[in-house]
This record gives sequence, structure tokens and C-alpha cells, in this order.
Amino acid sequence: MTAPVDIPRQVARPCRFCGTSLRRTFVDLGMSPLCETYPSPDDLNRGEVYYPLLVYVCEQCFLVQLEEYESPESIFSHYPYFSSYSDSWLKHSENYCEKMIGRLGLSEKSLVIEVASNDGYLLQYFVRRGVPVLGIEPAANVAKVAVQKGVPSLVRFFGTEVAKELAAQGRRADLVLGNNVLAQVPNLNDFVAGLKIVLKPEGVLTLEFPHLLRLIEENEFDTIYHEHFSYFSLLTTIRVMEARGLKVFDVEELPTHGGSLRVYVCHADNQTHEVEPSVQRLSNQEKQAGLDSTRGYEGFATQVKETKIALLEFLLSVAREEKSVAGYGAPGKSATLLNYCGIGKDLIEYTVDRSPYKQGRFLPGSRIPIYHPERIRETKPDYIIILPWNLKDEIMEQLQFIREWGRPVRRADSKTHSLLSERERERA
Repeated sequence: MTAPVDIPRQVARPCRFCGTSLRRTFVDLGMSPLCETYPSPDDLNRGEVYYPLLVYVCEQCFLVQLEEYESPESIFSHYPYFSSYSDSWLKHSENYCEKMIGRLGLSEKSLVIEVASNDGYLLQYFVRRGVPVLGIEPAANVAKVAVQKGVPSLVRFFGTEVAKELAAQGRRADLVLGNNVLAQVPNLNDFVAGLKIVLKPEGVLTLEFPHLLRLIEENEFDTIYHEHFSYFSLLTTIRVMEARGLKVFDVEELPTHGGSLRVYVCHADNQTHEVEPSVQRLSNQEKQAGLDSTRGYEGFATQVKETKIALLEFLLSVAREEKSVAGYGAPGKSATLLNYCGIGKDLIEYTVDRSPYKQGRFLPGSRIPIYHPERIRETKPDYIIILPWNLKDEIMEQLQFIREWGRPVRRADSKTHSLLSERERERA
């Protein structure tokens, strides 16, 4: 991306935060179906709906964003993603619980509200420690699992309407949290306004989301898909919070999801929390990377294209050698990677996943079949591509049994995938 794309005025869309007309392309990843659809065998004789994965960057506030092609109700009302199937994510959540109880002094007199609480993966740890909680989760099938874990759950889409109802009931929270939800709300301003309403005057809000700077620097383009409407830098996050009377007072860099931020937020007039040096330090780092100007967003599309070529060259060379390739995992990001690169079951025969919901189904678009992880033991593929690369270490530990096959195991990494191989071949 070296120059703005001249989009005709009548089709230019407004930025979902500041309203500025979007005229600059960040990256164009072609056409892709919704990443969490997973066709069943009965769906194979029917087509899928594809939408453009055309990503813009606002030249005023620098929010990176997709157009809203499908409503949140269509995407999230019945959702196939259950957070509890990742052991490392559960440990991350338990550590967060212990940290917040210690830092904020939470007790049986407190209230913790999680927005997009999924299957109770996190709030269960507060429940075990006697801290009252409320989960707000739009997917009824997922919230049902949370309730079975003892996590009270409200099946609603969060926004100002729900926040006002809770506040009127006296249910404002000492701690409000949202992990990997900020990117998934198209009505960003209403969502943040709701967070302010449901937060007690002295309360703390924490939000975790993939860090845009890491996405750019590590070439994590497969984390872009339709279920994520926006991608955030700290600089833009501060603007979004300040516009709704909130203050970012601390920030942590996390290794999750390829590099995430955890921001700590309070009411702007809350004098209890002074802005920590971490906020200025990371803001300066982003400015040095050019994220406060169009300069920082140039060149991303080129490195994405180069990665596509390198991955296809690798898979084609393996195919010519008549070696077998399987995948591990069926994450949302795999839809972007495989559809953008044009990879189907001719190059990756199948993938596996621990989620029973996904087993027996197919990856969207590519139609690669999804099996139980035991399929790997049965077929002994020559190569395994780890599709949820953010869980690479956890998955490689689960795949240690490959060593029993008597083959040397080598790993080659690229910007967007990891490979386990029987051969001593390095492809970086």
C-alpha cells in the first residue's frame, strides 16, 4: 500500500469510530466465507456465501477495520467457539483472576461482569474464590455451558441498552472485563458507552485484544476475518476510550493470540488511578512504528503477498514429492489463510480439532474435513501444519507421540504457520 485507493464517493464507508470516509486500503485478502460456519456433510452440495476481506485504515483516527457484511446476531447468536478447549487459555484466565483479586481487593462483596463470557472459561475461577459474577454472552448454546459451571449468564448482546438495565437494577461492577470482544462489535461507540455505564465510579475495566502493531510486525494477516470488525493500536484505543469519558491508566503486553494488549481503564474523573509509565512507553513505540500516520500501514499488503507465495511453494514442493500433509486445529484464522492462498484438500488432506462441535464438519470455503486428533495417530502424515499458531507450544506438546514413529522431527516456521516434519528441511 503506497497510495490511497480512490474509492468512488458514493460507496466510501464512514469509520465506525470517528465517521471519516474510508478511502485507504490496508490490505485486500480477496473473498472469504464467515470463518466460524463449518459446513456439515449435508451442506457439501450447497454453496457458501463469500464476502470481501477488504481492510481499511481510517486516515483520521487510524482505526483498522472491515465493513459489516453480516450482523453480530447472524454471526454470534449460535457460536461454535468454546474457549475451554484450550488448556493454555484456561491457565491464562486463572492467572488473570488471581491477579485481579489481589490488585483490586475483590471479595464476596464485589461484582465482576464479563462481556462475551463464552462458556464460563474465566468467570468460573472467580466463582471458585467466592466472588460474585455475571456473564453476558449472546450465544445461547455457549452460555448454557457456562451456567452448568455455576456462572450466571445473561444471553444478550451488550450495549448501552443492557448496561442501563443493569445499572437500574443496582448491578454496576467493581471489575468489568472483555477478552477478545472489542474487535467483534460493529457499533463500537455504543459498546464502549455501555461499558462506562455498567462500571462503578471507582471500578476498573480491563480489555484484552490482539495488538495491531504485532499483527503488522509479525505478518499475522490470518487474524483478519469477518467476525473481527476492528483492529486496535493503543493510540487508537486511548482515543476511543477518551471519547466516552474513560481513561486508559495502564497497559500490559501479552503473548496471547500472537501478541495482545491488556488495557486497564477507569472513569476519566477517577483520581485513584494515575496513568502508569507503561502507557506512554508503548504509545511512543507505536509512534516510532508510524502508527500515528499513514506511514506505519504501508507495505503490509506486500509482505502478505510474499507469505502467500512462500507457503504455496512449500506445499507444492511437498505435493510433487508425494508426501502427505495434515493440519492441526480448525481456528477461525484458518479460513483466511486457506481461502486467500487458494489451498484445498488437494494440498492439505484433512485437519483435526479437539472441539466435538467441529469434528465431522469441514473448514469453510476450502472444505477440508475436520477429524478427531486421533486421526493423526492413524494416518501418520509426513507433515503437520499447525493452523492455530498462537497455540503452537501447547499443540506441539500434544503431538510428542510423533517421536514414537521413529522419524526425526523438525520444525519450520513462517510468519503465519508452523510445520512439523519428518525431514531435516528448514523453510523459514
